[in-house]
Amino acid sequence: MAIGKLKEVELRDIWRHEEYDFSKWLAKEENISELGEILGLSLIDVETEKQVGSFSCDIYCKDEFSDKKVIIENQLEATDHRHLGEILTYASGLDASIVVWIVKEARSEHARAVEWLNEHFDSDVSFFLIEVHAYKIGDSDPAPQFKVIEQPNDFAVQVKKNNKAGEKFNQTMNYRLDFWTKFNEAIAERNNPFNKRKPTTDHWYDVSIGSSKCHLGVGLINKDSKINVYVWVNDSKEQYDELYSHKDEIEALTGCSYVWNRNDNKKSSSITASIPGLDFEHQDNYNDLMNQTIDLLIKLRTAVKPYLI
Repeated sequence: MAIGKLKEVELRDIWRHEEYDFSKWLAKEENISELGEILGLSLIDVETEKQVGSFSCDIYCKDEFSDKKVIIENQLEATDHRHLGEILTYASGLDASIVVWIVKEARSEHARAVEWLNEHFDSDVSFFLIEVHAYKIGDSDPAPQFKVIEQPNDFAVQVKKNNKAGEKFNQTMNYRLDFWTKFNEAIAERNNPFNKRKPTTDHWYDVSIGSSKCHLGVGLINKDSKINVYVWVNDSKEQYDELYSHKDEIEALTGCSYVWNRNDNKKSSSITASIPGLDFEHQDNYNDLMNQTIDLLIKLRTAVKPYLI
């Protein structure tokens, strides 16, 4: 058996620009979810280029279970004093409780500074310094990897102690994995009307619609006892406006009223309908819920496709 060698890849060969390339990649649900698992958080409501006065923070989000505000500053270079000052400005301006600084290389003096911040701030504010590296074997695609350099002492323990989020996080992840596993079985029973994705612990499930500008999705909102079925428009107000101009046709064909959210202050837009009745602890109605969800996805895909640009 041939064994390849692991080689580190220059980050700028993958992401040329921090804002337009790396931040956009990290903000995608599957990537922000991976970072969240490393931090012991469930990161939701992700915004890129969040304004802080005349400046903008790379990524702003929150932890699903504690509701704490999280800021993420990206730097595809070695740490420097300017970025250290920026993360403090963003943290104060956005009243963040969790500050994440992702860099190519953590200089020792800045690692010590982050350590000092964690030692001298109260437990309501936590600082993370994380290096990002990328590796490949032979001609394989590069595989990013996060490495935690500095973090608060006993952060995971405090999360569990103060919020019981650790226990809830793990239990909720198991419920989600179980739901998506059964959801895939329901899709298979209906002769795979769309491509399945691997079951995960995420609260979302993407369905391709044949466009780089948007996709369909399913969201599990257990705290509100509902399943969201939606069109997610990534970064094109033109595409959203085209869909909105056919609002009546789309709603008539699918038999649903939607929440149409252009999100003028954000890059993404959404069109969402909800199916009530989700309860992770009472699953007797799962078969009905899943088939309702599949039915709506099929109808929504048919209704939206003629208006993709």
